[in-house]
Amino acid sequence: MTLTEDTSKAELFHAEFAEAVHTGLTGTPRRIPTRFHYDARGSALFEDITRLEEYYPTRTEIGLLSAHGPDIAKRAGGACAVVEFGSGSSRKTNILLEHMDKPSAYVPIDIDEVALGQAADRLRARFPGLRILPVHADFTRHIELPREIEDTPRLGFFPGSTIGNLELDEAVEFMARAGDLLGRGSNLLIGADLRKDLKILLPAYDDPGGVTASFTLNLFHRINRELDGNLDVSRFAHVAIYNDQIGRIEIYIESLIDQSAQIMGRQYRFAKGERVHVENSHKYTLPQFQGLAEKAGWRTGQVWVDTGNLFSLHYLARA
Repeated sequence: MTLTEDTSKAELFHAEFAEAVHTGLTGTPRRIPTRFHYDARGSALFEDITRLEEYYPTRTEIGLLSAHGPDIAKRAGGACAVVEFGSGSSRKTNILLEHMDKPSAYVPIDIDEVALGQAADRLRARFPGLRILPVHADFTRHIELPREIEDTPRLGFFPGSTIGNLELDEAVEFMARAGDLLGRGSNLLIGADLRKDLKILLPAYDDPGGVTASFTLNLFHRINRELDGNLDVSRFAHVAIYNDQIGRIEIYIESLIDQSAQIMGRQYRFAKGERVHVENSHKYTLPQFQGLAEKAGWRTGQVWVDTGNLFSLHYLARA
């Protein structure tokens, strides 16, 4: 990619962020899309979250991948390309690739260019014979895969229950678009978090040490850094609630006082107790998630669930 193309992409991401913040803070209710959490600082904070005792999804999914890796590899077959949506640090990818039968390529897709480059370098060192072809892009938008895997069988990989960040109709839309991108005969390995006791669920999104709060509030710090904002982040709080009717965790940034701030030269007012909705994390029953996948054009295959019924790993085939 040329310097001009890199510059244009950076400018495009900046413009999208600016537009999303302005639209989100002038809308009713106020909301900013989750994907804008993931600048370099946000990505690092999320990695910290995944190592917390309270945050069960990462270690549970790692356990499933480790235990069932040989079965996954057998189903995927040899010489396929692994395409990961929202790759982040690619920590779980290590486990998957270790079990795969001579994968032809690994294609990580991520919106955070720094994390993408660092993960690619680590995996090149870990798997020196593997072609690694990073794609800097927002996986919720249109993507073009590298030409090098044009005629290669493909296994999509979407771990972490990131699918839960999307509204239910958005999740169907994403899985349908992923199927079109991966093509005929492709498969998709996807993690989906399950419904469970709130004593387990709520601390995972509001840990006593405040790491999750730092991750959430980093969105406002990012606005200050990149959009010439003067938000006093100390006057806002992270709030996590469970919406039982919809079956999801909802994350908000709440104003602790009546206040105002400037962003990109515009004035925004926040009333005490007013919230900005910044994240959802849907929790599914197995039939519910399988129904969403089938609606998106995938055929339900094998499902692996841990002994505590906390998390599920689905192997889907393109119908």
